[in-house]
Amino acid sequence: MTPAIKTVLFDLDGTLADTAPDLAYALNGVLAEQGRAPLPLGTIRPAASHGGIALIRCGFGEGHPEEEALRLRLLAIYRANIARETRLFPGMAEVLAEIETRGLNWGVVTNKPAWLTEPLLEALGLSRRAACIVSGDTCEQRKPHPQAVLHACQQAGAEARECLYVGDAQRDIEAGRRAGARTLAALFGYIGKDDRPQDWGADALIEQPGEILAWLESR
Repeated sequence: MTPAIKTVLFDLDGTLADTAPDLAYALNGVLAEQGRAPLPLGTIRPAASHGGIALIRCGFGEGHPEEEALRLRLLAIYRANIARETRLFPGMAEVLAEIETRGLNWGVVTNKPAWLTEPLLEALGLSRRAACIVSGDTCEQRKPHPQAVLHACQQAGAEARECLYVGDAQRDIEAGRRAGARTLAALFGYIGKDDRPQDWGADALIEQPGEILAWLESR
């Protein structure tokens, strides 16, 4: 028999919170400093789950000679505006509250570094509610390696087979599966036109946060 889920783990960008507007603000700030025109949010959004380099390449293309300097500048602007427009995805606040009401716990596993993850979760009022917060520099290995998910399960007091991991990128699903957790692919996140979530091997695909609760009920 498959064990009951005790802990729900979330990726941060594109799953728990809609961070794309503030990441786009930061990228457009860098573009403006370089004398370039801003990009629309719709162009930037698919890159928002993939880190600073992906964002810089979205704005400047691959192979820019100052790519690393531009990335650092982007992160500096982003840190100064980290919760300017970022909000939980619609319905996610209710999902978190219901998870807690059911006596389960929840946490965050993200590749975002702690110096960005922690102030963002604090600004969203989630830091003290999360059973665990595992950032991209918490462990030696980042997703898609399973180490971060396994560490989160341990911190939350659950075995991996008792955890559900929800994410919007292939590396999320791979990390969860390799750890031994169940996985849901969040289609409401930052899915690019070339992504094929149906091929990631998730236990289910969800169109909105409320479907997490329905999946838990079906278990």
